[in-house]
Amino acid sequence: MRNQPRYHLFKNARYALEGFFEVLSQETSFRIEVAVSVTVWAVLPFLAMPFWAKALLGLSLFIVLIAELANSAIERVVDLVTAKRHPLAKAAKDAGATMVLFSLLLTFGIWAATLYHLYCS
Repeated sequence: MRNQPRYHLFKNARYALEGFFEVLSQETSFRIEVAVSVTVWAVLPFLAMPFWAKALLGLSLFIVLIAELANSAIERVVDLVTAKRHPLAKAAKDAGATMVLFSLLLTFGIWAATLYHLYCS
């Protein structure tokens, strides 16, 4: 038997927003990433580049935000399971941090390749 309530679109959307705002209120790195993303999204429409490039650059920012949310979820679950220092807890948190790092590298790569294609080729 499943231990969760039935699916309701508006309730689930509310849970998602609660999770977003909880992480936003607790995680400095997520606040910075959201601020940078919102700023870039506000500026992108005014840049002289093709729509596909604006879309690619703007959407690529979600990669970092999603990874940071997943990392925050991992950290919260680990903290719930144990308050003690444990090698597996550290490994889980380090893996989450690596996920964020790789998402940043991927996003920077997408930006570099796109900008190179537009202005250097």
